[in-house]
Amino acid sequence: MPRSRLLPALLVGCLAPLMAGCGAGSYIEEVLAGVGDEFVVPLPPGGSPTAMSDGERIYALEVLRLVNEERSKVALPALAWDEPAAAVAYAHSADMDARQFFSHVNPSGQDPGARLAAAGVTGFATFGENIALGQRTPAIVVSEWMASEGHRENILNPAFTHLGVGVHSTSNLWWTQDFLDRDFE
Repeated sequence: MPRSRLLPALLVGCLAPLMAGCGAGSYIEEVLAGVGDEFVVPLPPGGSPTAMSDGERIYALEVLRLVNEERSKVALPALAWDEPAAAVAYAHSADMDARQFFSHVNPSGQDPGARLAAAGVTGFATFGENIALGQRTPAIVVSEWMASEGHRENILNPAFTHLGVGVHSTSNLWWTQDFLDRDFE
């Protein structure tokens, strides 16, 4: 089994520096009903438009459920699903696979803020991103993120209100979480 990797980033604004068997229960079905059809974001030049498969979406929504379970343990409000951020997260996961890199900054030099802006995702002041590679289930990836200080800080950041998760499945699983604070003022 390939060794899994994790990488967190907490970014503030668009110019901030980089910092160091699931089931489809009624919760997931309820969230799926609220997200509607595919939201497609193109990959960088040379790529093609992509959207999560049903299986990948179920994994992504299970990550949301597990993250909210962790937040509830410390009396933080649940994060809402953010479909545009999920599309950007998925495109990044697919891009990492296609171009065989593992980083918050893609080979074209785009960081999470630039990718969100390029996709037209606005209305937030702060964002964060967690990425991972190789974990076979949502439970494993969330457990590993929670065991890592930087990832845990993003998951438990009280400023964040929304989450988009992108899971890309090939011979490996590529995971990206994009956190937003859409309720800032």
